[in-house]
Amino acid sequence: MRVHLVNPSDTAFGTAVITPRWLFVLAGATPDEFGDPLLHDETLETLKLDSIDADDIVGVGIHTGNALRGYALGHLAKQRGAFVVFGGIHSTLFPEEAFERGGADCVIRGDGDLAWGQALRDHRNGDAQRIYEGGRLEAEQFRVARWDLLDSSKYMWASVQTVRGCAKHCSFCSVWRTDGQRPRPRPSDPVIEEIVELRRRGFRFIALADDNFYPVSLTDIRLAERQDNTARVARLKAIRAERFELMERLADLPKGMVFFTQITMEAAEDPEFLEAMRKARIMGALVGIEAVTAEGLKAVFKDFNLSGENLVHRLRQFQQHGVHVLGSFIFGLPTDRENTFEATQELAQRSGIAFAQFVMLTPFCGTVDFERWEKSLGDDPPQVDGIPITRYWLIPPEKRPKMFMPHPTMSSDEMRIRTQRVWDNFYSLPAIWKRSACTPTLRARLAFVFISKLYRQMYASTGIATDSARRERATLWARRIAKVTRRLFQAKPLPDLEVPHRRPKPATANPLHVLR
Repeated sequence: MRVHLVNPSDTAFGTAVITPRWLFVLAGATPDEFGDPLLHDETLETLKLDSIDADDIVGVGIHTGNALRGYALGHLAKQRGAFVVFGGIHSTLFPEEAFERGGADCVIRGDGDLAWGQALRDHRNGDAQRIYEGGRLEAEQFRVARWDLLDSSKYMWASVQTVRGCAKHCSFCSVWRTDGQRPRPRPSDPVIEEIVELRRRGFRFIALADDNFYPVSLTDIRLAERQDNTARVARLKAIRAERFELMERLADLPKGMVFFTQITMEAAEDPEFLEAMRKARIMGALVGIEAVTAEGLKAVFKDFNLSGENLVHRLRQFQQHGVHVLGSFIFGLPTDRENTFEATQELAQRSGIAFAQFVMLTPFCGTVDFERWEKSLGDDPPQVDGIPITRYWLIPPEKRPKMFMPHPTMSSDEMRIRTQRVWDNFYSLPAIWKRSACTPTLRARLAFVFISKLYRQMYASTGIATDSARRERATLWARRIAKVTRRLFQAKPLPDLEVPHRRPKPATANPLHVLR
């Protein structure tokens, strides 16, 4: 009996940008008596089915984007006599679908750090449950990733998680519903130990794969103080203090290491936090900008962001502290008009952000947007080959609509063409070269150019492109660019690197430990 963990993908690039962290975390959660699990990342190579034998256990982790491929793999593994377990955010939201479409023997909902091992043992003992509720674990229960199973030659960046959960409630995002609105930060010791292990293996670039690296804003603390909620104030300040402690320890790691994370715009109001990020060499951050108008921000429940010139000023605050922004924008909001596309591109260029993604408004499962959209279509939604459009992820990609939510003033084709044009203009070679001036060396500048082109090519196959020929060309170019780009991100392994000691702290109690 062998254990397999599979990360499904319709496209294999041979080289990936960031390690799929969940594979290695669940590998660490696999009980020792089952041996080392076999890891299959289909973004690198399509799963070879002959590696699966009867009586093996196959764990398939899916999100909405790769659910259809995951279901196909589940059925194929089932045909070979394997015991099939589904998990991931999509299985958490639609557990019954994994049984109906994926041939699942059982499904794990929520955090799999503990439930995965329990499911394996129960199956071995002949009494596996149908559904395991993993829940939302406290940070001390998070499993450490098995990076010893990682092929370092296949990935550009490694990934480490420092916190789960996000206190916001954006209408297009499901994180606050699946991972919760109470941040669960990991202690700094296991985080630093993971990063050191990855640097020993030659990884210099690390993604801090968090729901929100800035889990407590100054506004959150002020609001709790106005409410005279003493316990909440203490907890929020303790989480903030732990963030600063983590960044101090990141700053003690070898020079040349670079970190990237995901963060809300509110961090720009907090120069002390941004300065700590600079010292920690957190040089990049995905920031959800979403819309450039106040009306657009209100439509997605994100009116805590700024718009217009205030937005430009706010984004430049990141840059002034050495944090290069990957800005995320949404097109297709009901407040968008024909001039929104050009205005968004112009603001993205003028604000000095290093990278950008321009995504079409999609009703992702588990979000407020999805619920509103599903309700608006009623009990008899349109179908494609007998599949309701409200289950669009079950429609083969070549037949899947590119837009789902009707717009009051523009057609789907018009919005798609305008979105494509913004991508092409922002990622033209002259525009990329101009932005690459933010890097300190020629090697870094070349890396900037290659990663920009790679990012653009990989995005061409995620729903913007309409024809298979364009997607195939994009995949071919992405595969070629990825091989070259990976070499630029490689670093000499440091097998003897030691974990830096903690800096001495004043002898005061940490209120977070009291409240846990």
